[in-house]
Amino acid sequence: MAFINWEDSFSVKIPEFDDAHKKLLGMINDLHDAMKLGKGKDVACKLLNDLYDYTSEHFVQEEAFMKKHNYAGLAEQEDQHKMFVEKIALIKKDCETGKFTVSIDLMDFLKNWLLVHIKETDMRYSAVLAGKPF
Repeated sequence: MAFINWEDSFSVKIPEFDDAHKKLLGMINDLHDAMKLGKGKDVACKLLNDLYDYTSEHFVQEEAFMKKHNYAGLAEQEDQHKMFVEKIALIKKDCETGKFTVSIDLMDFLKNWLLVHIKETDMRYSAVLAGKPF
């Protein structure tokens, strides 16, 4: 059973972003599976690096789309994105220095941050930007 299951209520009505959010959920699920199976730190660190890279890429695309359409909530999005990327960067650093373990606290942080971000912050842009040209 997946740690996080996609629900239609998560849709921001912009297919490119829904697809990215689904991929992020999948990456968090992969990290959770690695933790449950007791896979080595190398596997978990690789998954975290992938999550960091993909999240950073997605946030740049989201912010560019918002900027293109003069979305009033862009600054809030940028702040939240920056905080998340910085947190993942710290976790990546722990991986590189051997101080890392995948924990329930980490998994809960990833799950809660992403779901709250989608359901609250991203839904605000959905109401304004859905249907706008990508």
